[in-house]
Amino acid sequence: MSAVTRLTLITHAITDATQNAAFPLDEPLNALGERMIGKVGAVPGADRTVTYHAPETRTRDTASGLGLFGTPDPVLRDLDHGDWSGRTMDTLPPEQLMPWLTDPEFRAHGGESITDLIDRTRAWLDALAGRGEHITAITHPALVRAAVLCALRAPAQSFWRIDIPPLTATSLHHRAPAWTLRATAFPLA
Repeated sequence: MSAVTRLTLITHAITDATQNAAFPLDEPLNALGERMIGKVGAVPGADRTVTYHAPETRTRDTASGLGLFGTPDPVLRDLDHGDWSGRTMDTLPPEQLMPWLTDPEFRAHGGESITDLIDRTRAWLDALAGRGEHITAITHPALVRAAVLCALRAPAQSFWRIDIPPLTATSLHHRAPAWTLRATAFPLA
């Protein structure tokens, strides 16, 4: 029997971009995000997990606020929004926004496509498989959506059908040959 790898993916708390439906830059948590972290406090068992976080300020702030001190991993970075970074959705012409929301190969904005993100996430999950550790990663909703799609072997077109709110946990576990989505009793918000 192969070793079980447990993975808890935690999304960062709220930022101004989250509240304003904007494509984020590297930004800190806003006051609401800080209050969310304050209500949750330190994560129990943080000393028994290998912890990684995305390199952005909002994920480092979330990890720190939860008492999770780990290693930055560039693979956990947010979806690259290219030329749209820092802009709100309502400033984009519908003829640009709609293809992004419906075509997982879309990258006309100069950033990553959804399929690029899924491929990056799949490679990361493959590297974690079989390690037999409990791993916690503080990252972004987009990466968590991609991980869920990989675990379920669902099509990329399903990406926008998964709602991953700020400061929530999603658990996966790997026992050869595949990842499994696992309900979690780890309420964060």
